[in-house]
Amino acid sequence: MNEVDALELVRTAIWTIIIAAGPAVGAAMVVGICIALLQALTQIQEVTLTFIPKIIAILLVTLLTGSFVGSQIFTFTEQVYSRITTGF
Repeated sequence: MNEVDALELVRTAIWTIIIAAGPAVGAAMVVGICIALLQALTQIQEVTLTFIPKIIAILLVTLLTGSFVGSQIFTFTEQVYSRITTGF
């Protein structure tokens, strides 16, 4: 394995992590911004108010996109195993 193969493997791993975490992080960000806007407009400054909606949103998004995320991780795993069997 040379430097190009190692960098390609790391690049693919980082991209897979971004794709896998993207939906949950995006949902948490959108819900967090909406709750922060609601808190700013109503002047309700409850710290724990953001946790429950974020948790629910993340769980719903994970349920909806779980198969997509799983297929992306499975594809990456197959690529890594095929490189191991062929000797890179």
